Amino acid sequence: MRTVPIYKVQMLPESLSNVYILLENMTMTVKFRLGQLVATPAALEALSESGKTPAEFLTRHQHGDWGELDDEDKRLNEEAIHNSSRILSAYTLNSGKRLWVVSEADRSSTCLLLPEEY
Repeated sequence: MRTVPIYKVQMLPESLSNVYILLENMTMTVKFRLGQLVATPAALEALSESGKTPAEFLTRHQHGDWGELDDEDKRLNEEAIHNSSRILSAYTLNSGKRLWVVSEADRSSTCLLLPEEY
């Protein structure tokens, strides 16, 4: 699976600086760190087609809104925050395509991808 960096903080364009400040101020309320942010080209294309950005889903994921998971998977995510396991969120874009957000067990990275790419 090929991934590409979404963005690097030190390279944020001026138009996103307020978003970064907002996210920086929210660090006390997030459930875990995301690490390096990457996405597959197909996931980025699906987001673009839906008029959405990665930030919306990364924010939901990091704040414990796991999307369309069953109760057991949601419980496993809550446990994973404390026992350093992988965390998965699943969302449906307005185009009908599914998007997964996966944070690695060591929290070194978080990837946006389509389920068929896993």
